Amino acid sequence: MANAETLEEFYQRKFNHIPENLGQDIGHFNVFDMEDCHRHIQQPIQYARRDFYKVSLMKGEYVFHYADKSIKVSGNTLIFFNPNVPYTVETLSGSNGYFCIFKEAFFTENLRGNIKDLPMFAIGSKPAYMLTDEQYQRIAQIFLKMVDEINSEYIFKYDLIRSYVTELIHSALKLQPSELLHQHTDANARITSVFSELLERQFPIESTAQQFTLRSAKDFADKLAVHVNHLNRAIKETTGKTTTHHIAERLTTEAKVLLKRTNWNISEISYCLGFEEPSHFNNFFKKHTSFSPSAYRAA
Repeated sequence: MANAETLEEFYQRKFNHIPENLGQDIGHFNVFDMEDCHRHIQQPIQYARRDFYKVSLMKGEYVFHYADKSIKVSGNTLIFFNPNVPYTVETLSGSNGYFCIFKEAFFTENLRGNIKDLPMFAIGSKPAYMLTDEQYQRIAQIFLKMVDEINSEYIFKYDLIRSYVTELIHSALKLQPSELLHQHTDANARITSVFSELLERQFPIESTAQQFTLRSAKDFADKLAVHVNHLNRAIKETTGKTTTHHIAERLTTEAKVLLKRTNWNISEISYCLGFEEPSHFNNFFKKHTSFSPSAYRAA
């Protein structure tokens, strides 16, 4: 699998130009009108991870390929993309709108908590929010304010822009069911949260030398310094699924991405996902998808 697209590669692909001092700007931010990008785009958009966050407001009909899923969308949509998940957007008709890009450091000292913990940026979450025409217009105004500020000489413009991006995030959070907004209120929820973070730290698999190592409930329990029964009970009570189910589900998702988006052979993928033998991987994948790895790749 190709490495994540960098900001330098993004600007080269979109505009055939790299901004000055981009390498020194660790908290880089920029905002764009999609119509301007369509006029300047130099290269086709590739399915890949990026090393930056992106928030898009889109109006039109298109398909966005996100992780191992392809979702067709028609209408007004606010979409949040994070650096850990590969994606691309295929325009079907009349897409326009705005998008902004930023590095995690843009929020490091200002955002309450960790940006990776927000529902729209969490692995396995639904990153797309359907909007009414009224909601679209309101959020478009936020993007227009960012466009005005990015082109201004105001000395504190990035503080103001940061508040606008935060407003985008809260606009999306308001569209979530209220129960998703509750923070971890008990010990079981906290253990589940840390387990999920440890699980996600092992992904994405980006080279054949990388290997998934925490593969069992006991591996995670040892890492968390809790008894495996306590871990299993906490996760089951919090999510309704077993620890083993979560691990297998995440492994299956990554396996699908590697099979579809790389030219690695089955043995290499098997090794990266922590299986001792390709036959073990074959049995695991068939159990969870009803396809053999080679059949899924060929489908």
